[in-house]
Formats: sequence, C-alpha cells, structure tokens
Amino acid sequence: MSNKLRLYLNAAKSTKIGIWELNLKKASAYWDVVTRNILEVADDFVPIQGSGIEFYSEGENRDRIKLLIDKAINEGIPFHGKFQITTAKNNIKYVECICQVIFKKGKPRRLLGTFQDITKKQHLVKELELNVEKFTSIFSNANDAIFIVDTSNGMITQYNPRAAELSGFNDTELLGQNLSKLIQSKDKKATSDFIEYHLTSEYYSVNEVQLNSKSGESIAVEVASGKKYTIGNKTYLVLFFRDISKRKSRETYTNMLSLAVSETNETIIIADPMGKTIWANKAYLQLTGFNLKEIVGFTPGYLSKGPETDKNTTDLLSKAIRAKKNIKVTILNYKKNKEKYWYDLNITPVFNEQNILIYYIGVGRDVSIRKSKELELNKLLEVTTDQNKKLFNFAHIISHNIRSHTSNLSMVLEVIKDTDNIEEKLSYIDLFKEATERLSETIEYLNEIVTIQKSINIEKRNVCLKDEINKTKNNLDLLIKENQITILDTIPDDLTIFTVPAYLESILFNLFTNAIRYKADDRPSTLEIDYEVCDKHTIINFKDNGLGIDLEKNGHKIFGMYKTFHDNSDARGIGLFITKNQIEAMKGKIEVESKVGVGSTFKIYLNEN
Repeated sequence: MSNKLRLYLNAAKSTKIGIWELNLKKASAYWDVVTRNILEVADDFVPIQGSGIEFYSEGENRDRIKLLIDKAINEGIPFHGKFQITTAKNNIKYVECICQVIFKKGKPRRLLGTFQDITKKQHLVKELELNVEKFTSIFSNANDAIFIVDTSNGMITQYNPRAAELSGFNDTELLGQNLSKLIQSKDKKATSDFIEYHLTSEYYSVNEVQLNSKSGESIAVEVASGKKYTIGNKTYLVLFFRDISKRKSRETYTNMLSLAVSETNETIIIADPMGKTIWANKAYLQLTGFNLKEIVGFTPGYLSKGPETDKNTTDLLSKAIRAKKNIKVTILNYKKNKEKYWYDLNITPVFNEQNILIYYIGVGRDVSIRKSKELELNKLLEVTTDQNKKLFNFAHIISHNIRSHTSNLSMVLEVIKDTDNIEEKLSYIDLFKEATERLSETIEYLNEIVTIQKSINIEKRNVCLKDEINKTKNNLDLLIKENQITILDTIPDDLTIFTVPAYLESILFNLFTNAIRYKADDRPSTLEIDYEVCDKHTIINFKDNGLGIDLEKNGHKIFGMYKTFHDNSDARGIGLFITKNQIEAMKGKIEVESKVGVGSTFKIYLNEN
C-alpha cells in the first residue's frame, strides 16, 4: 500500500468513502472495507484487475466505465462519474466513482480512486425530478387558472396557460402585473383581505369575485388559496381561479325552474338511482301531508301504500324502476293521515351524457274526483248489466213457464174433448181447474219477480220444500202419467229452505220436465229426490236414469243458452240456462254428474241464510 493510499484511507474513514487502487504493473487490485461493504462481497473475496467491471449494470453503465478505465490506463486521463451497480447480493445501488492516475517516468503506473454509495441521494434526486415533472405537468395542464403572487406587492410572478386563456392577457401583460388590476373594483378589497388572511392562516377557503378579462368581459370566478412558500426574504402565494360563470348561469336557471315546479299544481318528486326521495315540490307535500324531512331517504311507494293499494300496480312500478324505464299508472295511495286518494303517476328516468342514471322524476296529480265518478259509472254499468241480464232471463222464464202451463192446459182440454164419459170429463175438469190455478199462481210469482227486479237485492224467504215438490208433481201429473215416470222423494215434510219462491218453482219445474223429456225408452223411468246439509248449504239432489249427457264432450256448454244434447223436438236449450242463473242469483250453485246410458244427477246448493 502506497503512502498516498494510506493518506486517502485515513481521510475517507470519517466520510464512508471507499478507497480502491489498481496496480497496473503488477495487475493487482486493492479494495478497502468501505468499498467491499458497498459491493457486498464476502470477506475473503480477492479483487484482481478488471474484476470490478462485472458489478456495473450491463448496458450504458458498464460500457461507459470500461471506456473511462481504458482511457485512464492507456492515456492517463482521470475521470469522475456516477454509475448504477448490481452488488454481489443482487441489490441495485448508485455510486460515485473518482479516479486519479499515478504516473512514473511519464507512464501510468497506478489508478487510485474513491467509491461512494449515493443511492439515497440519487433516489432523492429522482424523486425531486419526478415531483418537479409532476408539478410542471399539473401546473401547465390544470383546468383552473393558477397565479403565483409576490405577497409583498401583489405582483404576478408566474402563471399557467389556463390563466392566460381565462384573462386574455399574454406574457408581457401578466408578468409583473398587479393581481388587483384583474379584479373588479367592488371585489378588490375582498381579494386583498383574502391574500392577507392566508399569509397567516393554514385553513383552505374559497372566495367568489368578478374577473376583468382583456376583452372587457366580467367573468365570475372562485378564488381558492393554495400553498405559500418563502424564497430568500420573499413570500409567495399560489392562487387558483376557477371559471364559474356557467355554473352561475345554471344556478340562476335552476332557481327559476325550481320556483316554477314548486308553484305548479302538478306534484313533482325526484328520487336517486336507488329510488329514494331527494326532493319534492309544494304540491306533493300539500297533497300527502308530509314535510320534506319526512320523505327524504324513503321510497315514495313505501310512504304512500296502504291496505287497498293494488299490489300488481306496485309490482309494475318496481319492475320499471329496476329496468330504468318510463311508466304511467293510476294507483290508490294513502296520505300521511291514512286518507285514500287516486293518483295518476308518470315516472321518468334521467340519464347524464355518459348514459348513467342520475335520478328519477315522478310527475303526478290527484284524480280522486275523476276516479270516484268512474267507479260510480262502473257500478251503475254493472247494475244495469245485471238488471238487463235479469230482464233477459225473466223474458225467458215467462216464455218457458207460461208455455209449459198452457201446454198442460191444452193437454187436459184435448183429453176432455176426446172422451164421451161424463164422469171422466168431470174428473178432468177438476184437473183443468187445478192447472189454471197453477197458471194463476205462476203469473203471481212472475209478477213478484218483476217487483223484485226493481231492487238490486233479491228477496228470499223460508219455503217448505216438500210442498213445492208436491205442487210441481200435481201440475205435471198428466205429463208424468203419460210418460210413466216414477217420482221418488225422501224430503221430510217439515224441511224448509231459504229461497225465492218464484225461482224455486221455476227450478223444480225445469228439473222435472228435463227428467221426463230425456227419459230412456228401454227401461222404466225414475226421478229420485233427496237432500243433504253440508257447510251451511242445503243440497237438493235430482237423480234420474235417463239418457245421460257426455260431459267430456258437452260439459262446458251444458248450462248454455239454446244448448241441446239429444234429438228431442221439444228441447229448446233454455231450462238449464234459466235454472243456473236463478240459483246463482240466490248465491247458490248447481253441479251435474252424468253418464251416457245411465242417467244424470243435478245437485242444487242453496245457502241457509
């Protein structure tokens, strides 16, 4: 080790600078402890000439150090440079290397140098460079106008392109210009106070002022305080100017629009994309009885639904909202005090320029008066339709029942006419008298029906079923005998049913004549009548052994008007139609069980009250 090297070592100990030496004559190398630590080599590592090159990162770094060392060896040119290395432990570091050439007899004999780790310093430099780059980019490309002002005199020392664009002034006009000259007279003091305040305060604040542009246009801007910094004995303040003229115009327009929608008679409610209320106009609040605080954050449907609100309609509303689609409905809603009201509602989704849903607008009106009239009209139409139906049925009852009685009378008269036996004629005269009494009774019943039809409700009373069955049997006595049909009934003498007498007479008459008309010719005909009580219903069963009906083929039309199922000249398809309508008018029902070739059973369900 040379004396000069020892001198360097002693000087470098306190500065953590490594010392290295390359003996060109002996082709040997020396690295001190600091150099070894920087390179992270093992304690037993023996450096030789050229062994240090491999630590320099491949590429520009390695090429450059090779060139510099070659020039130092061959031409005696010292060097000083910064390089990137990869240590023995594969860590990336930055080093500063200084090389001096020692000559002997005019020729380079040794290279003596220092080796210093500057990784932290280099990182700081790069970070600083990056920050400067970022600042420059932000400063130059910011949407806000940025002015840097000397707080001692208010002079503009720096500005970004947006500041020139906003004000309309160029470099020579802005640099060195007092900021106050850009501010309208009425705002100068406020701006001065704003700057003064931020010299001592760290709080962020915003102030609205009017900026004078070069063209003479007054521009509404927001002035925001930025960082203050000191260079030498001067303090500078960064100020951000944001053009809010469009926003102010929108605010004016919005205020006008808000006033308009607040005063309109139409209810208006605005909800966020989740369907929760954010605003409603005065008309909506007056209609519902809520105040704004009570509805904000809730869905309008949640607040307005009640026990009679139609679920299908609310489901349609929910589906449309989830699908972000427009929908119009009429719905029964409830006010805060639970009072019902009918509501025409039109919900429209609103999207921004990126087609993102931003809110829903619901426009509606109270249509309770209109809806009430509609319901009244519908009720009137229902009543009218029902009355027309009853009148229609009544016409057929008259035609059917009176024709049956007159047919029976004609049959009696023919028998009287055809017999010469006086006693037999006299017996039939009694039968004729009874038939005329039945006709008179039927006309009386029909007159009662006419009276009943004038009211909505049908008047019912208790009637002895056995008596009514016997009346029907007597009335049809000749027809029964002529067709040789056996009537069997197990109805108790004291059984009463709650019914309309005129309807019951018609029902019994139709079921009896049906059993007679559709009897089978190949066997004795029977009609069995019994009853049962089930679930507050009296069930009367009429079972015959006649032709029967193919229910699979004709079951759907068995009670239809003018529907017949057998080739019978007397069949008109009216009896069962009338019967069904009369039973249903009394809140009852009729069912049929039938099999072709076996017979039919008609089951009449009558309410006990």
